[in-house]
Amino acid sequence: MKVILLQDVKGTGLKGQVVNVAEGYARNFLFPRKTAIEATETNMKELERQKRLVDAKKAKELADAQALAAKLKELQVVVHAKTGGGNRLFGAITNKDIGDALEKNYSIVMDRRKIEIKNPIKTLGEQDVVVRLHPEVVLTLKIMVAEA
Repeated sequence: MKVILLQDVKGTGLKGQVVNVAEGYARNFLFPRKTAIEATETNMKELERQKRLVDAKKAKELADAQALAAKLKELQVVVHAKTGGGNRLFGAITNKDIGDALEKNYSIVMDRRKIEIKNPIKTLGEQDVVVRLHPEVVLTLKIMVAEA
């Protein structure tokens, strides 16, 4: 019997796949747990429609990420921090500080988890920070740490 999986089923397949299973397995295990539906013509058309919607959403997210990356490449973000002697900072610049500076200065709201700082930023001057906007869109952002 052909069924469309609504969830990942260990040993059977992944969500959205059309698989051939034993009729008893489908009727006694998959259908009662709502992990699969029968692969009728109507259900197959609905599955294709949902796949098209997901693909369109992914394409839009990629296009948005590429547009934001192009905008960010031209920017040099200035982050102000309190300093002590020898151009050393009190504390360190975090991804939250960078996100707040982007929002305050350029009205760009970005999830702070997308900003990756490899080594703590504890000195004044220019630093490079990696920003992962999308699995396919990664860029290096210039950060200028200035005295408050």
